[in-house]
Parts: sequence; structure tokens; C-alpha cells
Amino acid sequence: MSPVVRTGGGKVAAKAQARGREETRPGQAKATARAASARSGRVAGAKKIVSEHLPGFSRQLAAMLSAGMPIVTSLEALEDQTDNPNFRNVINRVKRGIENGAAFSEALRQFPLVFDSLYCNMVRGGETGGQLAETMARLAGFLEASAKLRRKVKSAMMYPTIVLCLALAIATAMIVFVVPVFGEMFADFGASLPGPTLFLLKVSRFLRKWGIVVLLVVVGGVVLFKRWRATPAGGYAFDKFLLKAPIFGELNRKVASARFGRTLGQMIRSGVPIMESLSIVSGAVGNKVAAQVVMGARDAVEKGERLSSAMVDQTVFPIMMVRMLQAGEKTGKIDDMMDNIAQFYEDEVDTMLAGLTSLLEPLLMIFLGVIIGGIVLCMFLPIFKMSEIVGG
Repeated sequence: MSPVVRTGGGKVAAKAQARGREETRPGQAKATARAASARSGRVAGAKKIVSEHLPGFSRQLAAMLSAGMPIVTSLEALEDQTDNPNFRNVINRVKRGIENGAAFSEALRQFPLVFDSLYCNMVRGGETGGQLAETMARLAGFLEASAKLRRKVKSAMMYPTIVLCLALAIATAMIVFVVPVFGEMFADFGASLPGPTLFLLKVSRFLRKWGIVVLLVVVGGVVLFKRWRATPAGGYAFDKFLLKAPIFGELNRKVASARFGRTLGQMIRSGVPIMESLSIVSGAVGNKVAAQVVMGARDAVEKGERLSSAMVDQTVFPIMMVRMLQAGEKTGKIDDMMDNIAQFYEDEVDTMLAGLTSLLEPLLMIFLGVIIGGIVLCMFLPIFKMSEIVGG
């Protein structure tokens, strides 16, 4: 009887072990996936971290380092107070990298989606010059200024976008749901209707029959446009269009100039070599055509030409920016002049956005009134001519 018990126990144990292995496989798979993601430098929610958490992180780290706290202790404090779990994991891995002997800038390079080349190179310059706290403070100011400029442009564009979408939604709802009711009422008159009313009724019938198809075509068009814009040729063509568009072209040029000045000034002040600085600046201007101009200037500088001379014949950046850059080269204070350029064009962007907003508000109200008012007028036009319709 004893052997039977042992055999049964062995079977039970084997089944339990098998179940345990099966239950641990999903957990092991998830852990493996997380490890692979960490090794590749991918971070979930990286864009949100950069826009919302990175400026505050840089500012607080600068304050702690200025107070004499060690870098590892500072990172531990920031890790404890960070409420974003993904960013907390990033800080933890950066801290572990430093504890294993890596420099702060090298530990940051594990996560290029959070700490881009500009950030890492500025930190490396601060480490080399023994001014890491000052560099982190400058980085915080740079990130805050860049975020502020982005928010201003987005908020200025948000209002007209919302109004246009609202107008289209109201107009579509009226055409699909309200116009058919009037159409049935007019059908009882047994007379010909005015041309605008007939046209609106045809549009209503078309949308009621093919509305889903139209919606799918619109969605498909948006998806194809985004994919086209994501290609190098499509992105370049669209950015070129943005620079040549009326009113908005000048706005985009000034935004690119502000980013150029702010980024180049910070890179030079942090001790990053000019060739490497220009390569990083080309990716920070936010426009592929402007980036190509910067890279062309970099090639000219590599051959021994002055940066201002290399940018004289281009048409993307304003000539005033080039003249200010030339003055900075003559005085040997390019970084200060770049800050002045950034501040000047950020103020110009503020002025343009304020003017555009004040101009667009009445134009959008007129547009909304014409669309909705036109539909209402087309529906009531037969009623205004009731005597003619009934008499006919």
C-alpha cells in the first residue's frame, strides 16, 4: 500500500509542479517583455513625461545639486516623489547606472525618447566643466520656454479648430435630421421649390444614403495623409507648404527662429562643440526644410565658413536673425545673442498669435453664421413664397 501512496503522491506533485510552471509562464513572459523594452530604451508615455514631468525634474534636480546634495541622493528623492510610474522606473534605472559607475549623461542615454541628444549633450558639457547644477537649471529654463511656446501655438490653433468642427457637426446634423422633415412638408404642396431648397434636399438625400461611405472616405483620407506626412518626402513637402502659406508661413518661420536661437544658445553655453550643436539644432527647429538649411550651414562651417555667412542666402530664417547672429560672432558672445534672438522671436510669435486670434474670432463667427444661416434660409425660402407655391 505504501508504493501506491508514493506513486499517487508523485503524480500529484508532478501535476502541481506542471500547474506551477504554467502559471509562472505568463508572469515570466511579461517580465521578459518589460526587460526587453527597458533594454531597447522604450518608455511608455514618453511624450507625456517629456512635456509634463521633465521640466520639473530638471528644475528640482538643479536645486538639489546647488544645495550640495549628491547626484544619487537627489535622484532617490525625485524617484520617491514622482507620481508617474513609468518616469519613476526611468529615474531608478538612471540611478542604478550611476551606482554601477556610469556618468550621469551616459546613464541618461539609455532612454533617448525621454532624454534626447540635446539633453544628454548639455548634461555632458556640464559634467565636463564642473557646472552640472548650473547646466540643469539652464536645461529646466530651456524646457519650460519650449513648452510655453508650444502651448501658445497649440492654444491659438485650438479655438478655430473647435469652431470649425462645431460648425460642420451642426450643419451635418441639420442636413441629415432636420432638412428631411421640411422636405416631407414641402412635398405635400405639390409645386416646384426654389433652386437652393432643391439643392439642399438633394444633399440631404445623398448624405442619408451615402453618409457612412463619406465618413469612411474622410477617415481614410486623414489616415493616408498622416502616413504620407510621416514619410521623408511627404514631411518635407508639407513643411515646405507650411513655410509658404499666407500668414502662417511667417508664423512658422518665427517659431523655427525662436527654437534655433534658444537651442543653439544653450548648446554653446554648455560647451558642446559647434558642429555637434548644429546637428542637434537641426532636429529641434521643428521643420524639415529649416533643418535642411541648418545642416547646410553646418557643412559650410565645417569647411571653415562663418555660420552667419553660411545662412545669408537661405530664405527660411529671417534676415534679421542672420544679422543678429553676425553681431554675436563679432563680439564673441554668440550664446548671449542666441538668447536675444530667441526672446525677440518668441515675443514676435506672441504678437502674431494675439493678432491672429483677434482676427479669426469674427471671421469664424461669420463663417458659422453663413453655414447655419444658409441652411435655415434654404428651408424657409419656400415658406416665404408660400402663395406662389400653393398657387402653382
